[in-house]
Amino acid sequence: MAPTNCVTLLTDYGLEDGFVAACHGVIVRISPSARIIDISHLVPPGDVRRGAALLAQTVPYLPEGVHVAVVDPGVGTARRAVAVATGNRIFVGPDNGVLSWSIPDGGARAFELTNSKLWLEPLSATFHGRDMFAPVAAHLAAGLDIASVGTEFDAADLVVLPRPTRRVQEGTVDGEVLTVDRFGNVQLSVTAGDLRRIGAVTGAPLSVTLGRRTLTVPFGETFAMVPPGELVAYIDSVGCLALAVNAGNAAQRLGLPPGAHVRVAMAFSPMR
Repeated sequence: MAPTNCVTLLTDYGLEDGFVAACHGVIVRISPSARIIDISHLVPPGDVRRGAALLAQTVPYLPEGVHVAVVDPGVGTARRAVAVATGNRIFVGPDNGVLSWSIPDGGARAFELTNSKLWLEPLSATFHGRDMFAPVAAHLAAGLDIASVGTEFDAADLVVLPRPTRRVQEGTVDGEVLTVDRFGNVQLSVTAGDLRRIGAVTGAPLSVTLGRRTLTVPFGETFAMVPPGELVAYIDSVGCLALAVNAGNAAQRLGLPPGAHVRVAMAFSPMR
């Protein structure tokens, strides 16, 4: 790819230690003109699914370039380290599914990172983000041909996380909890389009079934459409249905972990 100078980083490294700074330093030492954008370094430790969701929901708003995602509980094991080219973007990280929701079906080229000349030496068994992924990303952003990073393999063999479930039938939408953000807002796999298919409109309440509980939840456009402490459903910034508590924490209120099943339907009563 042509030089882009843009490298984005998403990790579960946190901010208390020097891990992120070390990755920044490696990139800039190799490519001094690199622009680094930090997506997040607060992915829950080892939560590959959360990392995959954050990356997929953020990439459409990022410049074309090299996107590094390191949520890697299998670091140092036989899992592959990869670079995947799709259009004018290259994704770099472990082949454990963290990249999979960001890579469109068809047209991708996948390479295993086997060219050790691009890595830092000695290679740490537990810090491939610094010693492998960061330097490879820096070289790619500076214009290195992706074929130079290692051995090409069939992109169909990449590890793919199961897609979040969502199904529309008979006036209901079945979905699951996709993510929970730092405010405790609960993002569902149900989309705005799914709600239109069952006739749901803002201003009319929704029936939300969570396990054995069924709640009637106002469906609004903003948190402030309900009083502080009250539950509200809304379409979030990436087009998914989410549950929030105005000035509160919906995840704690509802006890909904990622992956929990949710069913949504119209409640057929006016919003008060």
